Amino acid sequence: MAVHNFNAGPAVLPRAVLERAQAELLDYKGRGMSILEMSHRSKEYEAVNGSAESRFKALLGLGDDYRVLFMQGGASGQFALLALNFLAPGAVADYVLTGSWGEKAVEEAKRVGQANVAATTAEGGFRAVPALADLRLSDQPAYVHITSNETIQGVQWASLPDLGEVPLVADMSSDILSRPFDATKFALIYAGAQKNIGPAGVTAVLIRQSFLERARAGQPAIFSYKTYAKNNSLYNTPPVFAVYMLDLVLGWIEGLGGLPAMAERNARKAALVYGAIDRSGGFYRGHAEPASRSQMNVTFRLPAEALEKQFVAEAQAQGMVGLAGHRSVGGIRASIYNALEEESCATLVAFMDEFVRKNG
Repeated sequence: MAVHNFNAGPAVLPRAVLERAQAELLDYKGRGMSILEMSHRSKEYEAVNGSAESRFKALLGLGDDYRVLFMQGGASGQFALLALNFLAPGAVADYVLTGSWGEKAVEEAKRVGQANVAATTAEGGFRAVPALADLRLSDQPAYVHITSNETIQGVQWASLPDLGEVPLVADMSSDILSRPFDATKFALIYAGAQKNIGPAGVTAVLIRQSFLERARAGQPAIFSYKTYAKNNSLYNTPPVFAVYMLDLVLGWIEGLGGLPAMAERNARKAALVYGAIDRSGGFYRGHAEPASRSQMNVTFRLPAEALEKQFVAEAQAQGMVGLAGHRSVGGIRASIYNALEEESCATLVAFMDEFVRKNG
């Protein structure tokens, strides 16, 4: 039975991509075997690896001054690797906290070196992003880290900050390639693929070449960004199937019209769901302030936890899965990533309107 998949990650993948992978699973490029069984040194896989990097940069309008690395360990691994590579003794890194993942990132950085909280919206319950004027940056920070979209609280930077010459780093795991943005503002972007651009198992790291050159020496080779760049992400056995799937998703995004088309598609979906919240007369209470609402993760509460459990159960019975909020905050969360079709959001909205009518 087909379902409407609102899971926060691993999340929905484009049907066309799944069908392509299914068709090629037993015999990839006439080799008589699956890409799952091929050497990562084969010309077939190296072509996939190269295509994924080229497509990623092309979608962002970037050239040879950036590299894309394919790594493992998810965003949680990057929390540590970023600091290990760029937070030298005596230096300080600045972190802007807009939700739970930013908190985890700075906690990991503090295990490595000195990390300063340049701004946090924790006191208000992580309902908004701070104004650029409210950032209290250190003197010459090694980098400034933001989380572009917080999946748990449903808060997103509507306009990404520009810090000039200060190296800006972002965890974009949950909104990467969902809209156009000026990637040249960033020294490094990392993104676990499993929410917006592929399956679990691979993390894409976009890094400016000049920033890469600053990476500290002396790290274990497997923890060094320079190692991955020097070896085109093939230093050790990569997650070959995950990279293959990521490449197919990037091709799907290209085919739909690139990031401008993704932005229009995602804005329509978000408007549908937030519209149901806003016209409910307070029955649904959105967590994020309107100016900071995520277009990827719509989070809201109902008047009582019992109603929230009823909402999730009834929605699932009608084929809508993954709507329970994160275990740390409860409530409802509808994740509406790139691959989710507008039809699924329309189905959810019709259910929300009817649920208010019956229970409001």
